[in-house]
Amino acid sequence: MIEEIRLQELNPEKFISERTQEIRDAVGGDIAINALSGGVDSSVVTMLGHLALGRKLRTVFVENGLMREGEAEQVYNLFKNLGVEVEIVDAREEFFDALKGITDPEEKREAITQTFYRNVFGRIVRESDAKYLLQGTILTDIDETVAGIKRQHNVFEQLGIDPQDAFGYKILEPLIRLRKEGVRKVGEAVGLPSELFARIPFPGPALAARIIGEVTPERIDTVRKATVVVERVLKASGAFQYLAILHEDRVTGMRDGKREFGQQIEVRCWNSKDARTAKPARLSFELLEQMAEEITSTVPGVVSVTYNIATKPPSTIEAI
Repeated sequence: MIEEIRLQELNPEKFISERTQEIRDAVGGDIAINALSGGVDSSVVTMLGHLALGRKLRTVFVENGLMREGEAEQVYNLFKNLGVEVEIVDAREEFFDALKGITDPEEKREAITQTFYRNVFGRIVRESDAKYLLQGTILTDIDETVAGIKRQHNVFEQLGIDPQDAFGYKILEPLIRLRKEGVRKVGEAVGLPSELFARIPFPGPALAARIIGEVTPERIDTVRKATVVVERVLKASGAFQYLAILHEDRVTGMRDGKREFGQQIEVRCWNSKDARTAKPARLSFELLEQMAEEITSTVPGVVSVTYNIATKPPSTIEAI
């Protein structure tokens, strides 16, 4: 049982001091690898690892082909300004090969997990002789996985999987006692700019978690373009999270007076405190119309835009 540090009990400075010392004690004279995605959790872990280990930490951003537009360059530049060197590893071909032909949600998550931990990071760890991987697992990831709601890609020991046996290295999880708002508080205290610690949550499987059906470069491109619109239009909404989902079946539409079989994008916008429960934000109809018009006019092949109004539960924040 993991003991939660609740937001009202959290002393960020004490937390940073204790976690950085734990990281130093665990790694000792060895090298550690840090998995940076640019999300809130991984960004906070990156700074904790940087404070704890300095040059003994190798920070890697895996370009898996599943990220948002310009993500790698943005993350690289933000951390460069913070004094953290980030190495970008191109693994797009490996991930798309692993996802080819898979439509089942859990099989997709497992394919991403194995490609990330066993293939890509396994290779990086072997080449560097590192014995530890730092990652941003939080308590909500554990809760959802153990409860059987959704297998989060970064949960192992709670499922009886020893990363040392499975992948050849140990995993350090400094944030495992926190939920998202606690992580944000630590991120601010550790020196991250607000554009990092206040970012909306982004899933480990990236845009693959927002595609119903097979994940291909073409389908990723569609949901990526829709994501740009949704995130820009809803940035000022104050919502906990907002995203675009690409559905599997083609739907009948019309363009230039002719029938067109196209794609359907579902928009989700959530109010939540900790991601355990969530309610759809009550967006104005004018705002929804604006998004629909922009998505159908700028994202090739999209002829339908819907808005999710189911709560969590029974829905979940991400689709897959």
